[in-house]
Amino acid sequence: MSKTYLLAVPSKGRLVEPTLWLLSNVGLKLSSTDDRALIVQTSWPCLSLVRLRPEDIPSIVETGAAIMGITGLDFVYESEADVEILLGLGYGRGKIVLAVPEKSKIESPEQLPDNARIATKYVNITRKFFTSIGKKVRIVKVSGSVEVMPMLGAADAIVDVMSTGTTLRIHGLKPIYTILESEAKLIMTREEVDNDAKYVINKFVTLVKAVLESQGRRLLMMNVPGNVLDQVLKVVPALEGPTVAKVESRRGVEMWEVITVVSEDELPDVIMKLKSLGVKDILVLNIEKIVP
Repeated sequence: MSKTYLLAVPSKGRLVEPTLWLLSNVGLKLSSTDDRALIVQTSWPCLSLVRLRPEDIPSIVETGAAIMGITGLDFVYESEADVEILLGLGYGRGKIVLAVPEKSKIESPEQLPDNARIATKYVNITRKFFTSIGKKVRIVKVSGSVEVMPMLGAADAIVDVMSTGTTLRIHGLKPIYTILESEAKLIMTREEVDNDAKYVINKFVTLVKAVLESQGRRLLMMNVPGNVLDQVLKVVPALEGPTVAKVESRRGVEMWEVITVVSEDELPDVIMKLKSLGVKDILVLNIEKIVP
């Protein structure tokens, strides 16, 4: 494969660090960590990164200049780019909310007066939402510091992203409606791509899924006396069923090796149950990837 394709990734904001973590776990090693480098080669000769503002990524992927991209669902909807959403990545979660001053008696979007001023950077999302409920508003486009606009008297309400709600509370605002729930998404172009590009996309998607599938799971290995094997198999969960193999015990005791995958949340209780049954030599190992 002689051609190198581009994966667009965020250059700033809350998606940067988890995206770099994901790429590292997929096996993409970057040739440079210099933030000034806009195009970065990786350990995959067929795939380089292009670092862009997250709000620009959907439009660049739409053109086919980058065959894939990682950005927030909010930016996909706001850009109105015609791209295919391949996967939710489980990070960068937030809500696009309509918020009003805490002292306001308004509790729903319908209670806003006609021609209310709505400050937001999500102009398209906001316009579509209010059109859908038949409410006429005036949109005040801002690129930052949205929360302070009602305090300045520049807006009656805002539409902005909310993670915990702390920033809204600090600025005397309360959310009254969730317009969109967002998270990081892996997107791809709808432009026609060649077979090599299809292979690169499929390889990347397969490994991303494998990394996501492994999160919150541990590999459990143990030696189980033969007389409690049936009881142990009822205790341990597994993806398809535990792996069981006969152990050649030097002590003449029937022993079986059991290997399974356990949720991290279940792990403490599973270990205690196994110990109570006389299971020995329990090993707990991290899992990098689970490829279905």
